[in-house]
Amino acid sequence: MKALCWHGKGRVQIDRVPDPIILDPGDAIVRVSLTSICGSDLHAYDGFLPGMVVGESLGHEFVGEVVEVGSSVSKLQAGDRVVVPFIISCGRCSYCEAGLWALCATTNARRLNGYGGAGQFGPSHHFGGYGGSQAEYVRVPHAEIGPLKLPDTVSDEQALLLSATLPTAYMAVENSHLPPGGTLAVWGCGPVGQLVIRCAWLLGAGRVIAIDHIPERLRMARRGHAQAIDFTKEDVYKRIQELTANHGPDACVDAVGMEALGLGGVESALDMAKAAVYLVSDHPYTIQHAIRCCRKGGTLSLAGVYSGALDKVPLGQAFAKGLSIHMGYTHIHRYLRPLLKRIETGEIAPSSIITHRIKLDDGPEGYRMF
Repeated sequence: MKALCWHGKGRVQIDRVPDPIILDPGDAIVRVSLTSICGSDLHAYDGFLPGMVVGESLGHEFVGEVVEVGSSVSKLQAGDRVVVPFIISCGRCSYCEAGLWALCATTNARRLNGYGGAGQFGPSHHFGGYGGSQAEYVRVPHAEIGPLKLPDTVSDEQALLLSATLPTAYMAVENSHLPPGGTLAVWGCGPVGQLVIRCAWLLGAGRVIAIDHIPERLRMARRGHAQAIDFTKEDVYKRIQELTANHGPDACVDAVGMEALGLGGVESALDMAKAAVYLVSDHPYTIQHAIRCCRKGGTLSLAGVYSGALDKVPLGQAFAKGLSIHMGYTHIHRYLRPLLKRIETGEIAPSSIITHRIKLDDGPEGYRMF
């Protein structure tokens, strides 16, 4: 089959790779009908994720058709149309039973610095080494637990972002503990940030402020009824203070993660030098800004992925302000069915943020555009 594979920092290409096969009675094979390029894929593309192996397929967000199931799979059959969560969970360990699906103890034998979360499709061998979704077919482990059958009333495009981006955004807003009518500020207006804006309104926000510097993304944020700030043209702290009567937002969401740009969109020479020699692995700028801007007693919710060490995080300021900080990969299984219902009823339309549609063969150009 064809798959979009990683060949080093800044290099992806279409390769011919073996078709996936049933390896465990709980597996299913899914023919991919739609997949996407996510910000986490960009972290791999840009060389920020540990455990990348040349030639492995990328991608973790997909819908498709079941073509084969293992002998112990009874909930699915060939021909079913499904959305597949990017987190691979067993459903039986203590973490899964507690609803902490992203911390599954059995689906990822890899450990970095003594810990490991659940397996994931595609990003790197740090997450279990599972084949990615930017391919013609995918082996789906624990098929009794993960894939969700789609009703005929929901199209592939409507369901696609249910696989990762929409639940990630929804959990980020939930984790922000936004009070009714409160103000939420979100850093980053990529796919997750755009859906954070829309989920914030669903969950009772009174005002949403969006921070980015790419004009198209800022325009989309405004279409989502957010007040947009271009951080290359305005002092974000001063502008947010003006909008909140000098209190700051009740909650701040970091939808950027490890590749954040510095103030004015430029990294300092010192930070670039540290990154070049691996003294730091991630950039702290979004967290720095959010801690400064958030009101006292507020909440910082991290939806953007971080992979390692951060430098110059103002923890003392966060402590003095009494901030709560919530973070982690999405416990996606708890959100699939409720969010599918919201899509069916028209309460939220995640496909409205899709801007480009390309063929698998054009995947390398898609990465360059993103």
